[in-house]
Amino acid sequence: MNAHRDTSPNRPVALVTGVGRTVGIGAAVARRLAGSGWDVARTQWTPYDDRMPWGVEDGAADAVGAELTARGAATVAIEADLADPEAPARVLDEVERRLGPVRALVMCHCESVDSGLLDTTVESFDRHFAVNARASWLLVREFGRRFQGEHGSGRIIALTSDHVVGNLPYGASKGALDRIVLASARELADRGVTANVVNPGPVDTGWMPDQVREECAAHTPLGRLGTPGDTAHLVDFLCSAQGGWVNGQLLRSDGGISS
Repeated sequence: MNAHRDTSPNRPVALVTGVGRTVGIGAAVARRLAGSGWDVARTQWTPYDDRMPWGVEDGAADAVGAELTARGAATVAIEADLADPEAPARVLDEVERRLGPVRALVMCHCESVDSGLLDTTVESFDRHFAVNARASWLLVREFGRRFQGEHGSGRIIALTSDHVVGNLPYGASKGALDRIVLASARELADRGVTANVVNPGPVDTGWMPDQVREECAAHTPLGRLGTPGDTAHLVDFLCSAQGGWVNGQLLRSDGGISS
């Protein structure tokens, strides 16, 4: 666990999951929120990166922490295997102990291993649902139970995807995530918490082969891929007071590729 402290008072706390690499969407969201006046707790799970093609980015937690501190934020990084059903409560406990109560929960974590209808294993299917759906529900549940901020100030935001073909367990589990988060817009209304889902479309954070990158850019009206910063700016708005009237929505921030 890495921690960086700042002396600025009265900054709200955001918990951003899935901040394992400096080039990821989670890291971009953390930077944007830090620049907007939030303290930022974040999670990562290094063994996931280690088994993916891009591998572990050495020093990523410290590098992100230094960037957040430079933006005035207090920050803490927590290693958490969200496939463990006990992990969400432990994460919230640690964040509250180190930074204070969480006012915004931004879920950028995922399990994503390509496989289709015929070759997905039961083990892979179960792990995708454990990380992408069950852990997200447990994080939302813990956040909802603990939230005591000003009515209307709480925020839940999750990143989703509609990619299913050739990526069955990922897409199916993200569909479950959508329903969980959108339901919380109603179920947590009495606590003054808004909840939205963001579909950023194809964003190259190092996983795209050249052919996929070229095809996605060619099919996007603006002729380019989305960037982590594109998603981060929308999340930042949704977390702001100005974004408080947007609630219970699945928002496409994909440059029009889905149109």
